[in-house]
Amino acid sequence: QVQLVESGGGSVRTGGSLRLSCAASGYTYSRYCMAWFRQAPGKEREGVARIDAGDATRYAESVKGRFTISKDAAENIFYLQMNALEPEDTAMYYCAITSAGLGCYLGSRYRWSPSDFRFWGQGTQVTVSS
Repeated sequence: QVQLVESGGGSVRTGGSLRLSCAASGYTYSRYCMAWFRQAPGKEREGVARIDAGDATRYAESVKGRFTISKDAAENIFYLQMNALEPEDTAMYYCAITSAGLGCYLGSRYRWSPSDFRFWGQGTQVTVSS
């Protein structure tokens, strides 16, 4: 049974930093696509960053240059380092991963929609105040 557990959220001031962690258990496939999403109140869930087993990454335009996605493959932990945080980054952050052995490429596009991901964590709140 796949479980994803996020941690590392909190409250910071504008310009601050946080590092989110997503511990994955029960997922032993060498090929995968993992992403961080966020959802602010009243808004749709949106992709923030994505990484695959080959370390290819993608970022939302709004976080490029500020956020970095990475992984510790040995420990099955994914990270989202968030620097220069802004109030607009305030949201619940979720990690998600694909079904068994599926990568990021779908043939005609890359996974970036919440519906592209099978397993989800419970979320961790990030609040940035000015």
